[in-house]
Amino acid sequence: MSVKIILVRHGQTEWNRIERFRGRYDIPLNQTGLDQATRTGMKISKKWKPTAIYSSPMGRALETAKKIGEFCDLPVVPCDGLNDIDYGEWQGLTPEDVNKRWPDLLKVWYEIPEMAYIPEGESLTQVKERAMSTIRELCEKHPDSTIVLVSHTVVNRMILLSILGAGKDHFWRIHQDPCAINIFEQNHTFYNVVCWNDTCHLDV
Repeated sequence: MSVKIILVRHGQTEWNRIERFRGRYDIPLNQTGLDQATRTGMKISKKWKPTAIYSSPMGRALETAKKIGEFCDLPVVPCDGLNDIDYGEWQGLTPEDVNKRWPDLLKVWYEIPEMAYIPEGESLTQVKERAMSTIRELCEKHPDSTIVLVSHTVVNRMILLSILGAGKDHFWRIHQDPCAINIFEQNHTFYNVVCWNDTCHLDV
């Protein structure tokens, strides 16, 4: 059994542009993000033939996935396992805001993120466990197929680190730009990474 997974980060939002902790806040794509989603849909439809599209239930991810679905003539299935990290009490705040209330914890987040426990939020371990459980379930559901998953930077990073066998301490070494395309394949019990953080389609 071989499954090709096209893992996409959603397009740009205003909170990406000015940098706020987004998490479960439902922020729409801005115009740049909509344009990025369109270009991503064009690229995927021309190069691959996916049989299913799954997305985080957050609006910014669903908007991106629906643009891809328009070009691929496929519906989008919301998937809770692809939802963004729950930033708890940090959601909606800028790093400067967080630093005023939790300076020590913010330092941990940026320096040793695997040890960060965000108040009322999720840890990276929790994100990894639910995301990889979702990957396994979807691969079993779509054997010998190509599927598209649209998610968020934290979730995508944890998926990529997991399939590479790298620790959570490498979290900040993985880049995920808006509408980046990552491709990996499941071959029986292991994964092969084909590419990550590909944004060439956005430069057209």
